[in-house]
Amino acid sequence: MIKGSVWPLPIQPADQITVKIKVHTMIENGGEKETFELTTFGRYYVKNASGYLQYEESTEEGPMKTTMKLTEDGILLMRSGSVKMRMLLEEKKQHRGSYTTPFGELLMITDTKELQHRWNSENSIGTIEVLYDLLIQGSKAGTYKLQIVFEEEKR
Repeated sequence: MIKGSVWPLPIQPADQITVKIKVHTMIENGGEKETFELTTFGRYYVKNASGYLQYEESTEEGPMKTTMKLTEDGILLMRSGSVKMRMLLEEKKQHRGSYTTPFGELLMITDTKELQHRWNSENSIGTIEVLYDLLIQGSKAGTYKLQIVFEEEKR
C-alpha cells in the first residue's frame, strides 16, 4: 500500500530536484542472506501524474541507469545499460518482467508482498520499501527487501 503525502504530488511537473539516494537491498534465498548498499546522487521529478526517481551506478558489467516510476498503484522499475531490466511491483500482485543481457533474455516474475512509497514535502525526503519474491526462468531467485531513502541535496 502506498502511504504518505505522495498524491497529490509534492512538486510541480517539470520541476527536478537533485537528491541523495541510499539503496539497501537484502536478498534471502534458502537460508542465506546477502546485503547490498549503494549511496549515489540522482534526480526526482514529476511527469504526467507520476513521480520519477533516476540514478546511475557503476557495475562490473558497466554503467547502469535506473529509473523508478512511482504511481498511485505501484512502481515500474527500469534499468538500462549493459543489461536491461523491466519489472512492475504492485502490492499483492504478480507480474512478468524481463532481464536482457548480451547473452539473451530471461523471464522474471515478481510476487510483491509489501509496497510503500512516501514523500514528505516539508522535509523533501522520500522513502520506498518493497518486499517481493523474484522468480527467474521459473526458479525462485530469492526474497528481496528493497529500502530506498532519497532526500533533496541542499546546495
